[in-house]
Amino acid sequence: MTPPLLVVDDEPAIRRLVRGALDRAGHASAEAANAAEALAAAARPGCELVLLDLGLPDRDGLELIPLLKALDRAVLVLTARDAVAEKVAALDLGADDYVTKPFDTDELLARIRVALRHRSGGDAGGRLVAGPVTLDIATHRVTLRGEAVHLTPKEFALLAELLRHAGKVLTHRHLLGTVWGPAHVGDIEYLRVAMRALRGKLEDDPAAPRLLINEPGIGYRIAG
Repeated sequence: MTPPLLVVDDEPAIRRLVRGALDRAGHASAEAANAAEALAAAARPGCELVLLDLGLPDRDGLELIPLLKALDRAVLVLTARDAVAEKVAALDLGADDYVTKPFDTDELLARIRVALRHRSGGDAGGRLVAGPVTLDIATHRVTLRGEAVHLTPKEFALLAELLRHAGKVLTHRHLLGTVWGPAHVGDIEYLRVAMRALRGKLEDDPAAPRLLINEPGIGYRIAG
């Protein structure tokens, strides 16, 4: 069986660094130095999550994302490319998260834990939970530390979508298309207004949100 985590990077030093951190955290891992090796390893039974560099020698890493998602693998992009357009492209292609180099290994491990938890989790009986917030799909009820919170239908739909992908950055386009429909993917002000309202109802300090996090120029995520 292939180890559950696959580190894909053409730089041996980066592979050693990442695998060392994974090993100390108790994660078994394998490695690949190019796209061909990555696809072959990811196709083997047992692989769950791929840490993917975009700058590979034989193929652009962005091209691999939909191929890896088709194999039902979680994908965490780990790259030196820090342009907003690159991040949006990776996330729109299906990446579960995006971490730029240089990176903090503790943050990387936290992002991995969230991705694996989301992969193996799912909602029990239609309940979605993140931190102090619980959303019950069946009863259309939201609670904050056990206290009921009234949301409008759009606010409820937006929160539900974020909770379904807790810890993952969802692009503006994704959220607008899912909650408001394909005709409104460019109406970012709709999203800003709804997010402002959600923060006012769910954050201890809406001006310094710790639950509903903005990824500038990209989208939003709910802390997993």
